[in-house]
Amino acid sequence: MTIETKMDLEGLVAVVTGAAQGLGLGIARELARRGAQVIVADIQLDKAEEACEQMRADRLAAHAAQLDITASAAVNSFFIGLDRLDILVNNAGTGQQVTPISELPDSEWHRVMDVTLTGAFYCCRAAAGIMERQESGAIVNISSINGQNPAALVAAYNVAKAGIISLTRTLALELAAYGVRVNAVCPGPVYTDFNKRNMAQRCESLGIDEDEMIERIRGAIPLGRWGEPEDIARGVAFLCSPEAGWMTGEVMRVSGGMEGVSATPPKRPKK
Repeated sequence: MTIETKMDLEGLVAVVTGAAQGLGLGIARELARRGAQVIVADIQLDKAEEACEQMRADRLAAHAAQLDITASAAVNSFFIGLDRLDILVNNAGTGQQVTPISELPDSEWHRVMDVTLTGAFYCCRAAAGIMERQESGAIVNISSINGQNPAALVAAYNVAKAGIISLTRTLALELAAYGVRVNAVCPGPVYTDFNKRNMAQRCESLGIDEDEMIERIRGAIPLGRWGEPEDIARGVAFLCSPEAGWMTGEVMRVSGGMEGVSATPPKRPKK
């Protein structure tokens, strides 16, 4: 089935973080298809520029920018340098080494928090100042079904994504008087490089191969298939659009009906 693309974001300036590949790139392309001028912001400038070249070849308006969301001063400098900001999508984040809480190192906890939660906070804070002055704008933060229903062995990731939901709802209240809307999207399983790395670790911990893991997850999704970046991107684009003009502080799950992964891991061998 072909879905008609609406030009409901025409002329708007959108920043998408972590947009050089995977889910972020899918979101950037969807916003651009709807008429937005998209800034593909990513720590990997070469990949961001390559992605923008491909987008421009498809006649989509895209510009690459390097951004390390874990550096507060760099984030502030990036947003100060913008002439205008209508949309911010906080997509950048990182996965976690699959490990139980009892063995989770300080360094891994802080790494995940710094990128996934604190980085989103830095970007929200900088964008909020701009959008308050404009008295317009839309922010969409990418959380996860893990932020609503945590999975075992990825505590730092679960907590960071739950924090994204709380950050979203708090900022929505604070910016409502300015006409700025802030919402979150909780994606389900999407087969990107991000998920491939996580699944490889899960397969090792469960002693199964990747094909079996893929099928297990597919079978747990009520709509019977893995998600595609476009599935999530369309949900994000809707929240950025005038059609969602009376929505703020909402958390929208886009997961094929899957609510979370609640499997309890078996006992580990004694050391």
